[in-house]
Amino acid sequence: MTAADWGLLMVAALAAGWVDAVVGGGGLILLPALLVVAPGLTAQAALATNKMTAVFGTFTAVVTFTRKIKLDWHVMAPAGIAAAATSACGAAAVSLIDRDLFIPIIMVVLVGVAVLVTARPTIGTVAGDHPPTRRKFVLVVFLAAGGFGFYDGILGPGTGTFFIIAFATLLGTEFVRSAAMAKVLNLGSNLGALAFFAVTGHVMWQLGAAMAACNVVGALIGSRTALSRGSGFVRIVLLVVVIGMVVRLGWQQFG
Repeated sequence: MTAADWGLLMVAALAAGWVDAVVGGGGLILLPALLVVAPGLTAQAALATNKMTAVFGTFTAVVTFTRKIKLDWHVMAPAGIAAAATSACGAAAVSLIDRDLFIPIIMVVLVGVAVLVTARPTIGTVAGDHPPTRRKFVLVVFLAAGGFGFYDGILGPGTGTFFIIAFATLLGTEFVRSAAMAKVLNLGSNLGALAFFAVTGHVMWQLGAAMAACNVVGALIGSRTALSRGSGFVRIVLLVVVIGMVVRLGWQQFG
């Protein structure tokens, strides 16, 4: 790759870190950039290198969010481990399942998310009137960790966004708190997938390290932006990213 190619990937990693910290979906920026700039990469190498980059950015977002937002680590920590385990299983199943079958389903879900967030503007912008019971909280967090963790390993785009929507709609948490919770579980799912890809030899370590540095900067800026601007801002970015996901996946599937 040329110096210009490296520069483009560094900018893409920075932007992906910002978007991922705010609402998730950074992979929709970085993965296409990797495949366009380095068309010789295999799908597994692109996914693996993206995961390495995302781990550092997600960890930065977790640290930044949790300095301001108190989380229930008795639930979130084991749920993060569960997300790592199911993500590794998803990564192992990549070659066994036709991922194209997932894309139309994901598009329908994303359109539904956009409609729901538009039709109910209070979702995620204010805390729910009735806090969830302890049992419901644990159940939702672990189901999200298992389901979206597996999805992150086998496909990936928008995992953080799905976490945020699940917590905002099912638990009534504000978008900023939902984002903080999502980053913990997303860190677990990224680590699980990265572990599998590393063992199987697909990670491009030098390129991943360079992009990780830029991704960390983007994640730091993004998480601080979300904390300072609040849930209303996150809601707007969420809608933009969801629409972008639908367009990107639609182009990938039917373009």
